[in-house]
Amino acid sequence: MVPIPGTKNPGYLADNAGAAEVRLSAADLADLDAIPAPVGARY
Repeated sequence: MVPIPGTKNPGYLADNAGAAEVRLSAADLADLDAIPAPVGARY
């Protein structure tokens, strides 16, 4: 995943850039995979 900064606040931009350094464990990835897919149309 790559963060897509969409902020005017420099502090939040720094947080977004730091997200590239986050490493997820196998358990984290399994938890994310277990989330059900969204249902229905967005709009």
